[in-house]
Amino acid sequence: MSAVNGCNIPDDLFYVVEKHVWARVEGDEVVVGLTDVAQNMAKSIISVTSKGAGKPIKRGKSVATVESGKWVGPVPSPVEGQVVAVNTALATNPGLLNSDPYGDGWIARLAPADWSVDVAELVTGAEGISAYQAFLDSQGISCGSE
Repeated sequence: MSAVNGCNIPDDLFYVVEKHVWARVEGDEVVVGLTDVAQNMAKSIISVTSKGAGKPIKRGKSVATVESGKWVGPVPSPVEGQVVAVNTALATNPGLLNSDPYGDGWIARLAPADWSVDVAELVTGAEGISAYQAFLDSQGISCGSE
């Protein structure tokens, strides 16, 4: 895990940097969630409303809506496909997005329509870390003191 401006950014995930969304391939599915950057900016998450399983989703369209005391906004899907499952634990414990954004705080599992096409629009590894560093610096964003 890399620290970028005090934010935890795993280098093994795929990112839509400007939207603070991550994707992880698990078998034939893509798990989607919000980054540590997003949860730090939003502060205490109070509600997560996800699309239902079985729903088709276009890349860039909302797979869920997250609400905090400071912000309400969509979680754009990094891939086109179909929602396979949503994290039902977030309905009763939305704070999982704050405490474990890359683990128990995942938002949805998707069956991608064509991962080979969608992955070309995402960044990962050293390139992802560099892209996140540049974006956070350009926006003056950090996750607390370094």
